Amino acid sequence: MVTKHQIKLIKSLSLKKNRQELGLFIVEGVKGISEFLNSDFQLEKLFTTKLIFEASSDQTIEVSETELKKISSLKNPNTALAIFKTPKPTLPENVGLIIALDAIRDPGNLGTIIRLCDWYGVKDLVCSTNTVDCYNSKVVQATMGSLTRVNVNYLDLESYLESTKVDVFGAFMNGENIYATNLPNEGVIILGNEANGISEIIASKVDRQITIPQFGENKSTESLNVANATAIILSEFSRRTITEK
Repeated sequence: MVTKHQIKLIKSLSLKKNRQELGLFIVEGVKGISEFLNSDFQLEKLFTTKLIFEASSDQTIEVSETELKKISSLKNPNTALAIFKTPKPTLPENVGLIIALDAIRDPGNLGTIIRLCDWYGVKDLVCSTNTVDCYNSKVVQATMGSLTRVNVNYLDLESYLESTKVDVFGAFMNGENIYATNLPNEGVIILGNEANGISEIIASKVDRQITIPQFGENKSTESLNVANATAIILSEFSRRTITEK
């Protein structure tokens, strides 16, 4: 049974300030929870309608579907909701490719980008401090467990770029054609805000501007979705690396 105190705690974690203050965040659904349970993340409490998880009985509370609906943020809750402890951030290793995000605001975009980093073997994701919180429940849901394998850091992006010793690439509407330029197997790739792109101050830190060319005859589309752009860029960088081997 879920207590009133537990309901209040779970609801409070919808706010970033409460997640940061308490060092806790929410994961929902069988797949996502299973991924986190099989990682280094520490479980605080698990609420489930089915006892199908490998978790301590002291940390597990069996609930009804009605109770699960009361605490879930989803329209159709999937079996369970878990509270995990937020880990201490680990600074990026600055090895291989690193994705850097400048003021990404949409939770779905960030979640998808984290999944893409996982898919393409990018271990470090650097976010500006005004990028959406990766422990936002919508972001966590969109990552489908990939958050357990990608190291996400929130840093002063300008200072970070000034300190890096590898090439800094930026995705712009006008730049080098990504399909016709030499690409290294290491570097920082910056993707900008959904509406405004890369900010001027961050753009000044870019060594090489790259672009994904349009192939349609009309060419009236203003830009690509930032997550779609990330997929294309990572695919091309990865393809070149494999080809060169």
